[in-house]
Amino acid sequence: MISVPPKQSQENAGVSIASAKSPDEEGAVYVVAVPIGHPDDLTLRALATLKSVDLIASEDPKMTQQLLAHHRISATVTSYGPVNVKEKVAVLLQRVRQGARIAIVADTGSPLIVDPGALLVTEAASQGIRVIPIPGPSSAITALTVAGFSCESFYFCGQLPSTSPHLTRRVADAVKMKAPTVAYGTRRTAVRALETLVRLAPRRLVVAACNLTTPNEVIIRGTAYEVSRQLLNTAGEDITIVLSGRR
Repeated sequence: MISVPPKQSQENAGVSIASAKSPDEEGAVYVVAVPIGHPDDLTLRALATLKSVDLIASEDPKMTQQLLAHHRISATVTSYGPVNVKEKVAVLLQRVRQGARIAIVADTGSPLIVDPGALLVTEAASQGIRVIPIPGPSSAITALTVAGFSCESFYFCGQLPSTSPHLTRRVADAVKMKAPTVAYGTRRTAVRALETLVRLAPRRLVVAACNLTTPNEVIIRGTAYEVSRQLLNTAGEDITIVLSGRR
């Protein structure tokens, strides 16, 4: 004899159906990559995500608003930066637990890569909140693709330090690598790093990518000395350095 479970009343069934949420309706944190220069490099998926989320947490709200305006996106943007990060994370995740979908973006490129966001992602994951990557542009990868160096692997050393001892140590470590090294810097720190390279590896080939994907993009190739001389006469502050690997 087969036992048949009792039928739900229509009222109870309605409550059950209404309380069940699809994955798209649940709270989540979206880690969204944005363009590194040209605003039209925003991916279709990133565009759809920024249009649909309830809140955008941005490292630089002013830059984010400019990007949103270019794509005619109306969205609420809140700051997410180095000040009061723990308190901000608590507020954001409270909203996510209540069902909000929040996107985190950097000023340019991918969040968490030399940008804030790690604490938000770590805390969200530890609380069982979905963290969804929306990939896109990266200055490091873009510079590597135009450098022309063999790249089965590479070493990313992040933002170049502003103090001389730390900068010299970072460059000395890079010189030892057999794989290409990628670093971010201002024009000042990039030139100082290249001057250090002139002493440590004068024949090593270097590429400096300036203002990537913008109308003022400049790609400089040569030895450290050659690149540093040209870089002094190049406008722009966002520099990505690629050093060829040791042979």
